[in-house]
Amino acid sequence: MTDSDTPKDGDFTHWVDEKTEALKFTLGEKFPVPPTELHSPSAHRETGQQKLEEVLLEHETPTAEFLEELKALEDAPPLSDEELARQALEAGGDDGDNQTPE
Repeated sequence: MTDSDTPKDGDFTHWVDEKTEALKFTLGEKFPVPPTELHSPSAHRETGQQKLEEVLLEHETPTAEFLEELKALEDAPPLSDEELARQALEAGGDDGDNQTPE
């Protein structure tokens, strides 16, 4: 390759970006995905309530409502061992059967 054939800085990146956007558009038309199927653990549906994962992992700024809820949890008295055991026995676990607690 001679100097005249060498691409300018950023030309290849620009070309790849253009092709990527064109491919996204083409695939989007061929394989439309209903909005209900776009849900994933990392890209959650907006529920109105901010979650701890969003603040810690996704670097969202905590809302006043979130900070109030966090403060209330911090100020709450700790649960007794009996209460924790009761809750564990009532929870059905992964299979939903409270007769076989996990």
